[in-house]
Amino acid sequence: MTAQTKGRIAFQGELGAYSHQACREARPQMEAIPCRTFEDAIETVRKGAADLAMLPVENSTYGRVADIHHLLPESGLHIIDEAFVRVHINLLAVPGTKLDDIEEAMSHTVLLGQCRGFLRQHNLSAVTGADTAGSAKTVSEKGNPKMAALASELAGEIYGLDCLARHIEDKQNNTTRFLIMSREPNLNRRGTAGMMTTFVFRVRNIPAALYKAMGGFATNGVNMTKLESYMVDGNFIATQFYADIEGHPDDSNVRLALDELRYFTSSMSLVGVYPADPRRHGQGVA
Repeated sequence: MTAQTKGRIAFQGELGAYSHQACREARPQMEAIPCRTFEDAIETVRKGAADLAMLPVENSTYGRVADIHHLLPESGLHIIDEAFVRVHINLLAVPGTKLDDIEEAMSHTVLLGQCRGFLRQHNLSAVTGADTAGSAKTVSEKGNPKMAALASELAGEIYGLDCLARHIEDKQNNTTRFLIMSREPNLNRRGTAGMMTTFVFRVRNIPAALYKAMGGFATNGVNMTKLESYMVDGNFIATQFYADIEGHPDDSNVRLALDELRYFTSSMSLVGVYPADPRRHGQGVA
């Protein structure tokens, strides 16, 4: 570890992945550690081989990242920050290749779905790869001038590829929200753009329990920005809810809302209390 590097941050994917880009933007002083799966990134932090994990949770074009909300409550880690990263998609090819030479574009299925217009316009066949940066690595290793990768410019730099077309995503506000996870919570910080609180809960088995549990947030003026449900242990009647709200548990209105929630739930636990990213409130991502 160099003198300029302070700690390690784990992410899922190859070097050059958008999660790697998120690490560089949000924690530029830390050494980024690639991991094969989300579970591996979490475990790397749990066992102390990294200090933080950078995990994507949702994309403005594609929606939520599959399985991640199920993993977070069971991870034993705590959310200490969020990061909004502008996802620019680029067509990368071996040096000397021209756009007209390309017949196939390889990337993760999620990214392929975010630039359908460009692929259709240039009559390019979509090839599903394991991930974005891994696709760039594959294109570099094969050296086939008929195949390109869809990935970040960072991936192009790492794997020595030329960028034939920049920012080809269908939606010009294409943004991914990441959560930064730590072994220990940090409940005393206050952000300049406000605070976020994330928690999971299960409602009691009584009529209209969810409706009643949510009422406390409305009556106390607490903005809930996310509410999602998923089955627990493959049981159709065991449902857990994942929620994000604006505010800190020490705020009087949030405290009252959470007290009311607890009355109608069989279990409730905090996953994180952290500063809101300023870009959450419409300041945009360059």
